[in-house]
Amino acid sequence: MLKVALIDVGSNSIHMIIAEVQPDFSYKIIDRHKNVARLGDETFKAGLLAPEAIERGTEVMRSFTMLARNRGVTRIQAVATSAVREATNGGDLIEVVERETGVRIRVVTGLEEARLIYLGVRQSMDFGDRKALIADFGGGSVELVAGTRQELLCAASLKLGALRLNDLYLRGARSSKDGMEQLEAAIDGQLKATLPRFKKIGFDEFVGSSGMVGNLAEVMHQRSTGRPLPQLNLARFSFKDIVGAEKLLAGTPLARRSEIPGLDPARADVLLPACMVLRKIMERLSIEELIVSDKGIRDGVLSDFMELHREGIQAEGEIPNLRRREVIRLARKCHYEMVHTHHVAKLALQLFDQTKSLHKMGDQEREWLEFAAILHDIGFLINPRQHHKHSYYLIKNSDLAGFSGDEIELIGNIARYHRKATPEEEHRTLKKLDSDYRQTLLVLGGILRIANALDRSHFGVVRSIDCAITSKTLELALTSSDDAALEIWAARKRSDLLEESLHRTIMLTTRAAQMPDL
Repeated sequence: MLKVALIDVGSNSIHMIIAEVQPDFSYKIIDRHKNVARLGDETFKAGLLAPEAIERGTEVMRSFTMLARNRGVTRIQAVATSAVREATNGGDLIEVVERETGVRIRVVTGLEEARLIYLGVRQSMDFGDRKALIADFGGGSVELVAGTRQELLCAASLKLGALRLNDLYLRGARSSKDGMEQLEAAIDGQLKATLPRFKKIGFDEFVGSSGMVGNLAEVMHQRSTGRPLPQLNLARFSFKDIVGAEKLLAGTPLARRSEIPGLDPARADVLLPACMVLRKIMERLSIEELIVSDKGIRDGVLSDFMELHREGIQAEGEIPNLRRREVIRLARKCHYEMVHTHHVAKLALQLFDQTKSLHKMGDQEREWLEFAAILHDIGFLINPRQHHKHSYYLIKNSDLAGFSGDEIELIGNIARYHRKATPEEEHRTLKKLDSDYRQTLLVLGGILRIANALDRSHFGVVRSIDCAITSKTLELALTSSDDAALEIWAARKRSDLLEESLHRTIMLTTRAAQMPDL
C-alpha cells in the first residue's frame, strides 16, 4: 500500500491531503491539513511575493512535509497556482522550499489547473450522461471547466480569484461604493468575454468547488437553517441563496464579518468577492442551482499521479519492499529471463545458507547476493557478447532507490563476475569498489558463478543443492531432474573463485530427483 501526500500551494491557502493508494487504484484520504498562508497578499498588485509571504510559505511546506513523512508517506507531490505562477520571484519560493524540504513544487498553468480540478471533481459525483460546468474559486484565479464523465470539453482560467479582487479593488479603495463598482466592472469584463463559449457547449449541472465555495456553503446553510452543514459534498443551493449570502456579506462591516455564523474568519475579507463572481456567473448563464463538490485540485493531482504511475503502484502492491521492488523494476525494464534468473537466485541462496559456517555472513550479504543474481543477465539488453560487463554498467547507472552508492557498486560487481574472468586488481570496475567489500565480493561472486553455471541449459535441470563441509572440501550434492552433465561441466569451470575464498576444494555429485507417482 502506497502513502502519498498532495500539496496545493494556493494563493490564499496551502492544503495537503495524505492518501493511501491501493493496488486496485482505489484510495482513502487519511489526513487533511490546511494553512491560510495568503501567499497572494499584495502579490497581484505588486507582481511579486513579499518576503514575509515566502517565509510563511516555506514554514508551512516545512511543517507539512515533516507531518507527511512522520505518517509514512513515500511520495510527495506539490503544485502551485496563480500567486507563484505570476510572481516575478516565484522561483525564489520554489528554490528555498526544495533546499529545505527536498520537495520540488510544480507550477501549473491556468489550463492545467482547470484540468486537474476537473479530474478531482469527477471523482466526487456521478455525471452520468450529463454535461457539467465546474467553477473552482481560488485566491488568484477562477477556473471554469465543462466536461462529461469521459472527457473535458472546454476550460478557461480567469483572473477573478477572491484574494486578487480584494487586493485590487476593495482593500485601500477610496470608498466602499467606489471599490464595489470597480469590482463589478472587472468581473463583468472577464465573464462577458469568456462565458459565451460555455453557453454554446451547454451543460446540465453547475458545480462549485474549492475551500471558498465550501465556506460559502456553510454560511448559506446556517443562514437558512441555523444549523451546521451536515455534509458538504453534493449539497445544493439556489440562486436565491447565493444572492442572500452576498447581501449579508456586503451589508456586514468587515470588522464584524467574522461573527457571521459559519464564516471562517480567515476568509472574512475575500468571501464577498468570491460570492459576487459566483452570483454573476449564475446570473449570466441563467443557472438556478449550485451543486457543491468537496473535491478539487489536490484530488485531481492524486488522480493524475495514479494514472502516470500505474505500473509503479501495481508493483508496490505486488512487492511492498522498496529495495526488492526497485531491483525487479530494473530487471523487468531490461526484459530479463525471469524463470532462469529466479532459479539461479534460489540455487545461490541455498549455497549461501549452507556455507554460513565458512563465510560468516548475514542477512544483508544474503540480500546483496539475491539482488545480484536477479540482475546478473540484464546486460543481454545491450549485447549478449560481454553481457556481464553490460550488466555492471546498467546496475551502476540505474539509480536504484533505497540503495547506497557502495551497495550499488558491490551488486554491480557481483553480477559482473558471474562469468568469464575472476576479479583482478587492474579491472576498472574493481577499482571503484571500497576495499571493505573486496572479501564480500569474492565470496558472493564465487557463489553466483557456480549457481549460474548450475543452470547452464536454462531448463532448471539442477533442482537443489545439499552441501557437506569438511576441513578440506565442500561437496555439492546436486538433485537433478535430467542429465546434468552440462551443468556439472560448467560449474567445475566456475568453481575457482569460491574455492579460493572459502579455502575448500569443491566437489560435485548428482542424484536423480524423485519423480511423483502418476
